Amino acid sequence: MTKKCYDCPRKCGVDRIKEVGYCLEGEKIRIAKIIENFMWEEPCISGEKGALAIFFSGCNLRCEFCQNFQISHIGSGKLFTPQEFRELIESYDLSRFSSIDLITPTHFSSLLISALSGLNLPIPIVWNSGGYEDANIIKELSKVVDVFLPDFKYFDSELSMFLSKCPDYFKVASKAILTMRECKNENIFKDDILCSGVLIRHLVLPGQYKDSMKVLKFICENIKNPFVSIMGQFTPVGQLIKEKLKPLEYKLVLSYAQKLGLNNGYFQELSSASEKYVPHF
Repeated sequence: MTKKCYDCPRKCGVDRIKEVGYCLEGEKIRIAKIIENFMWEEPCISGEKGALAIFFSGCNLRCEFCQNFQISHIGSGKLFTPQEFRELIESYDLSRFSSIDLITPTHFSSLLISALSGLNLPIPIVWNSGGYEDANIIKELSKVVDVFLPDFKYFDSELSMFLSKCPDYFKVASKAILTMRECKNENIFKDDILCSGVLIRHLVLPGQYKDSMKVLKFICENIKNPFVSIMGQFTPVGQLIKEKLKPLEYKLVLSYAQKLGLNNGYFQELSSASEKYVPHF
């Protein structure tokens, strides 16, 4: 990592040796929690064995409804140099897992590129991010990770500013996701596990079904062979949205997705919209 950090589209230019960036993190990789055999991801990520889920502290977004707010908005955990992180990965018996799930890793991109370079692992490395990524860094990441699992949160800039303090979210995320697809231009499966490719997530928010439709239309018209995961798991944890997603709203979005032909992927059940699925750190 250069002294001044430009790992994410915020380009805050902070010297993370001396102070934390917008992401609330410094010069080392900080891991808040590791969950072995994690089963809460899509079936092609968790598989039958579950993922080795690594939750990173901090975030380059400020999503008001974040289920991981205890670590993304506050920060906690153990610090690792790139070499120490590499040794951590190598210390596991990876045959026990279906994938390595790197959760909210964007603000550690340079450090993780260094840590993962040259690793030859028996299971795929999944880049599980908020979608707000630098397209040029995605090109470098594609050399060390196997699967991109980005959120595609918003179309409307006012909405992304209101809920994530990020008015340019759509402009940046759409370019990043297009780049992900260019780098991983087909989805490759082995024993029902996604070993290489892109799976795009979209969480439907209460009162925002029209924005969801615009996101899905963009995906349909611009992403080659889109593989999507449409989620209804929104659970109110912040102050700006206190209501739950209405079944009719979610049904409208799912029907629109089917109308567009977005049938390759996953539609989540509304029963997942429960506080019991909110992790505690």
